[in-house]
Amino acid sequence: MNEILINVTPQETRVAVMEQGAAQELHIERESARGLVGNIYLGKVCRVLPGMQSAFVDIGLDRAAFLHVADIWQAAANGNGSPKPIERLLHEGQPLMVQVFKDPIGTKGARLSTQVSIAGRFLVYLPQESHIGISQRIGDESERDMLRNKLQELLPPEEKGGYIIRTVAEGASDEELAADIEYLRKLWSNITDAARTAPPKTLLYQDLGLSLRVLRDFITDDTAKVRVDSRETFAKMQEFARLYMNNVVNKIEHYAGERPLFDLNGVEEEIERGLSRKVELKSGGYLIMDQTEALTTIDVNTGGFVGGRNFDDTIFKTNLEAAQAIAHQLRLRNLGGIIIIDFIDMDNPEHRSHVLEELKRALAKDRTRITVNGFSALGLVEMTRKRTRESLEHVLCEPCPICQGRGVLKTAQTVCYEILRELLREARQFNAREYRILASQQVIDLFLDEESQSLAQLSEFIGKSVSLQVESTYTQERYDIVLM
Repeated sequence: MNEILINVTPQETRVAVMEQGAAQELHIERESARGLVGNIYLGKVCRVLPGMQSAFVDIGLDRAAFLHVADIWQAAANGNGSPKPIERLLHEGQPLMVQVFKDPIGTKGARLSTQVSIAGRFLVYLPQESHIGISQRIGDESERDMLRNKLQELLPPEEKGGYIIRTVAEGASDEELAADIEYLRKLWSNITDAARTAPPKTLLYQDLGLSLRVLRDFITDDTAKVRVDSRETFAKMQEFARLYMNNVVNKIEHYAGERPLFDLNGVEEEIERGLSRKVELKSGGYLIMDQTEALTTIDVNTGGFVGGRNFDDTIFKTNLEAAQAIAHQLRLRNLGGIIIIDFIDMDNPEHRSHVLEELKRALAKDRTRITVNGFSALGLVEMTRKRTRESLEHVLCEPCPICQGRGVLKTAQTVCYEILRELLREARQFNAREYRILASQQVIDLFLDEESQSLAQLSEFIGKSVSLQVESTYTQERYDIVLM
C-alpha cells in the first residue's frame, strides 16, 4: 500500500508518493509557473482581420489573444474544400468559447482554438468531435482495436462527442474507463452551463491544480490514504472527490500536527538526496549520477564495502543493492530519456543475469513507460524512461552562474596565465601609460606570491608598469584589464 503526502503553501504545492515509508515520487507545482494552456474562457471578439483571416479575442488578459481561421472548428468547408472566411464566422463584440493552446510569449498574446479538449486520467474528451482516436504511443494493433471496441461499448447511447485514448489507458479496467467518461461528461456539462450565464472574459475552466490532479491521476486501489496539511486544500479535495470520485472521499485526511508533514516523513532529506550527484548505498558503496542534455549516466562503485567471502561476492551484492537504488532514484528525480548504467564489472554470467532481473523487478513499480535493453558489449546497461515532465533538478535548480553549469572552475593559476597572455595582446594593440588588473582575491594573491616573477618579467618585456586591484564581487574566472 502507498500513501500520498501533500504540502501546501501559497507559493507552491508539493506532493510525495510514499511506499514502504520512503518517498518514491515527488511532484512540485509553483503558482508563478502555472501556464494558461488548457484554460477555457468565454471570450469576446474585439477585432476581425479578414486580410489575415484571423481575429483578436479579449479573454481578460493584459493583451488580446489571437485566433486563426484554421483553429475555428465551426469553419466548415465550402464545396471547394476551403474553410469559410473568418468574416462570415465572427463579428466584433461576439461572445465566443475558446481554449488556450499556446501561452503568451514576449509581446505575442496567447493562441486560441475553439476546438475544446479536456484531459481525464485515461481519456481526452473532444465534445465537438465524434471520432475515437488512440495515442500513437500504443503501437500494438490488437491492443488499439481492443481499447477502441471497449470504449465504444462503455459510451452512453446519447454521447455525440469524441475521445482520444491516452497511453496510460493500456491495462485500465472497464470501471476505470467508465468513471473517466462520467467525470469528463459532467465537467463539460458544468462548463456549458456556466457559459450560458457568464459575462464575457470569464474563465470557465482551468486544468486541475496539482492537489486535485493527485485525485484524478495518482490514486489507485493500493493508496491507503492521502494526507494534506492545508485545511482549505483538504476541503477542496473532499468536494472534488464527492462530485467525481466518491470512492476516495474517506481516504483524504487533513494533517494538523505541529511538525511539518514532509519533515515528519523524511521527505525533505529525500529531496536533498535527489539533488545530490552522489547517492550513498547502505553497504558502503555509492552511485554517481550525472544528468546531461542528451542522457543520464549512473556509475556504480563499491566504496568501502568489503563484506562477503570474496571480492566477486562483494561486487554482486553492491550491484544488487545499486539496482534497487537506481530504480528509486529514477522515479524520485523523474529522470527521462536515455539512461546508461555502469554496474561494477561482473565476470560471472549468472551474477549479471540476477542483477538485470533485480533492476527490472525494481523498475516494475514505476508508472512511467520504461524499456531495458540489457548489458551491451561494453558491459553497460542501456535503458530509456519516458519523459513526462521536468526532472526534479530542472524544477528546483538552475545552472551555476560561476561555472556556467560545467561543474568545475578554472584554477587561479590558469586564470593568471590567461591574464598574462591578454596583457601581451593589449600591449601590442594599445599604447597605454599603465595597465591595471582587476581580478578575484585568489588570482591577485597568486600574482603577489608564486606568479610575481612572471608578472614582473612581462612588465619589463612590454616596458609598462602593471598594478593589481582585488574585486571582491568577481568570481575566480572573471577578470578585467584597464588601460590607464
